[in-house]
Amino acid sequence: MEEQASPQIAGPLGDVTTDRLRLARVVAADAHALTPVFAEPAVWEFPFGRGMDAEWTAGFVARAIGHWQRFGFGLWVARTSQDQEVIGYLGLSMPAFLSELIPADRMPAVEIGWRLHPDHWGQGYATEGGIAALRGAFETLRLSEVCSVPQSINAASARVARRIGMLYERSATLMATDARGAVDVDLYWITRQRWLAAASRGARTPAPRR
Repeated sequence: MEEQASPQIAGPLGDVTTDRLRLARVVAADAHALTPVFAEPAVWEFPFGRGMDAEWTAGFVARAIGHWQRFGFGLWVARTSQDQEVIGYLGLSMPAFLSELIPADRMPAVEIGWRLHPDHWGQGYATEGGIAALRGAFETLRLSEVCSVPQSINAASARVARRIGMLYERSATLMATDARGAVDVDLYWITRQRWLAAASRGARTPAPRR
C-alpha cells in the first residue's frame, strides 16, 4: 500500500482541556481503559455492528500512536474532567478510505471523528470535543480544511458535524473490506476560512484551555 503523504502543518498538536473534558494524545497504556469502551457494540455499530475485543483495541491504539508520530496530530483519548473517566476518543486522523472519496488534488485530507461510550451520548461531549479538535486543526496545525464522513444512517454523528459548523457536500459508497460490507456515507467539510469567520463572531464555544 502506498504510504500516505503528510499534510503541511504549522506545528504539532498538543493535549487540550475543555470545560468538561481532558483530551490527551493516545499512549500505549490507554489500551486497557479503552477496552471496555470498545467492547460496547453501540460504539462500533457504524460500520461494524459489533464490539471489539482487547486484542483489536491494542492494535487500534498502536496505530493511533504511529499516526501521532508520523503526522504530529491524531486522536485524543477523552476523559471527563470531573472524575477522569475514559469515555472514548475523538480528534483528527487520516484514514486510508478517504482516498476512495476525495480527488487526488484535494489530498492529503484530514478527518475529524469521535466514538464515545453510549452512557455518555446525548450530553454534548462529541460537540464540545469536536470544537476543540477543529480549533486545533485550524489555529494550531493551520490546515486548510477538514472533513467528516459519518455513515449515512448515523444521524447522530451527522448532527454533531452540522453543530460544529460543517457543511454537507455529497453522499458516496465505500467499498466492502475484509472487516465490513460496503457502506453509504455522507461527506461533510469545513474550511479554515469558514471556521475563522465563525470564531470571529464568537460562534465557537467553549474555548479549550491549554
